[in-house]
Amino acid sequence: MYSSICMPMSSPSQSLLKPNQNHLLGSAPSSKPWSQSRRRAPLTTRAILSTSRELALKGFHERRALKIISGLQNFDRENVSSVITAADKGGATHVDIACDPELVRLAIALTSLPVCVSSVDPAAFVAAVEAGALMVEIGNYDSFYETGVVFSPDQILKLTRETRRILPFVPLSVTVPHTLSLPDQVKLAELLEQDGADIIQTEGGKCSNPSASGVLGLIEKATPTLASAYSISRAVKIPVMCSSGLSAVTAPMAITAGAAGVGVGSAINKLNDVVAMIAEVKNIADSLKLPSRRDVWKERSLNL
Repeated sequence: MYSSICMPMSSPSQSLLKPNQNHLLGSAPSSKPWSQSRRRAPLTTRAILSTSRELALKGFHERRALKIISGLQNFDRENVSSVITAADKGGATHVDIACDPELVRLAIALTSLPVCVSSVDPAAFVAAVEAGALMVEIGNYDSFYETGVVFSPDQILKLTRETRRILPFVPLSVTVPHTLSLPDQVKLAELLEQDGADIIQTEGGKCSNPSASGVLGLIEKATPTLASAYSISRAVKIPVMCSSGLSAVTAPMAITAGAAGVGVGSAINKLNDVVAMIAEVKNIADSLKLPSRRDVWKERSLNL
C-alpha cells in the first residue's frame, strides 16, 4: 500500500521567466508531447543544448559515472559545501544537491562538475536550472521514507510527465522506489523511458539490514539496489544509475550488474570531516577505475 502525498502542482507559467533566458529551458513551455517539443528547439540554441546534454550525460554513456549526493532535504550550506568539495577533489563525475538556486550557485563556485538537483516538485526545478543546474532528478526519496511517505508508480509518472513538459531539454533522472517489487520496478522503468526519462536510478539501502559486519555486511547492504540495477538495465535502453547503500566494495559490482554509474550519498554526507569525505570519494572512484582529476584536466586541455 502506498500513502498519497499532496503537493502543489503550480503552473509553469507562473515560475518561468522570459523565453530563452536560459538555453536549457528552451522557449515557452508547450503542452505538446516531449518528443515534439524537443524536435522544435530553435536552431540557434540547438548547439548549446546538445553541448549541455552531452556534458551532463557523458559519464553515463561511457559507463563510468559517479554521482555524489548531498541529500534532497539537506540545505546545510557547510555540509553541502563539504560534499561538493569531496566530489570535486575525490574524482566524482557529478554532484547531486537539493533543489535550491542558492545551493546551485554555491556548487558552481566550488566545482566544474555537472550539477544535478533533486526534488519531487517539478516547478521547483526551473529556478535551479536558471541558476546553472545541468540535470534534474526526481528521487532520492530516503528522507521521505523516514516520515512514512512512499511514492506510487502513478505519482512518479505524473511527476515525470510534468517535469518533462516544463523542461523538455534538460537531462532527467528518475528514481524507481525500492518499495515496489522487482517486476513492478522494471515495469515502471519501462514506462519512465517511454515518458522521456534519460536515466533510471535505483535504490534499496534503506530496506537492507545486514546481518554481518565488514565486507560481507557491505555486500548484504547493497544487494537490493544491485538486484534492481541488474533487472532494470536489461529491460530499458537508457542508462541505469545504481544508488543507495553502495561503497568502494560494491560500486564495481553495480557496473558489472549492468549499471552505467553509481550514486553515493550517506557514505559521504554523513562523515564529519571534509578530508574523510574526499578520501572516501577517492576510494570509490579508484574502485571504479575512474581517471584522476589530473588526468581529466589533461584530457580537457588536449581537446581545446
